Amino acid sequence: MKLDILAFGAHPDDIELGCAGTLLVEKMNGKKVGIIDLTQGELGTRGSAEIRKEEARAAAEILQVDVRENLELADGFFKNDEAHQRQVIQAIRKYQPNIIICNAPEDRHPDHGRSAQLVEDAVFLAGLRKIETEENGISQPVWRPAFVFNFVQDRYLHPNFVIDISLVMEQKIAAIRAYGTQFDTADNSEPQTYISTPDFLEGIIYRAKMFGKMIGVEYAEGYISKKMIGFNNFDAFIKDFR
Repeated sequence: MKLDILAFGAHPDDIELGCAGTLLVEKMNGKKVGIIDLTQGELGTRGSAEIRKEEARAAAEILQVDVRENLELADGFFKNDEAHQRQVIQAIRKYQPNIIICNAPEDRHPDHGRSAQLVEDAVFLAGLRKIETEENGISQPVWRPAFVFNFVQDRYLHPNFVIDISLVMEQKIAAIRAYGTQFDTADNSEPQTYISTPDFLEGIIYRAKMFGKMIGVEYAEGYISKKMIGFNNFDAFIKDFR
């Protein structure tokens, strides 16, 4: 299945926190979108890999994504090396997305920045024909997406652009709350963590409000792009805000 947009997250729930609104908006626009979680989040203080797999499945239904996979890399210990790059290359060539979204280039959790660099390197390598990969014993064609965008996570990074998610903000929050082990503040059977406090989820909402205010809408998600983004004419800037 060819996808328009493929989002990579180091852990289940990274996508929901960082770019779920954008994926929902693009689904409304008729795009095919997918998610690939690199790890199962097995080192998380709360929950387990098995429970988080079910939570990710429930969140995927809320987000209406066309596909969600988990590469089952080692949480906390995956590397940006050839073996891991080849796994990501296979996924890129399998789904041939035009746009890839991935973790913040640097963040509080070291997996996030490492994930971003792993994906960025794999995007380039996926376009080299002398790197051979297979799927089910069949040689994969080369593929290089046109854009790689990083979403903003825990640490504030100034975005190059933002996407209006006002119409889907409630669904974004519902997808985040699908991870009950991580964000259920009433569950006293698990220890409290940095992300399980009410303040954390409130911070996600406030961040979306702040990004929205930048463009005169209620909520938005911010993105970083190393590649310069160009337009054919000024109409592209104003067509959504007439």
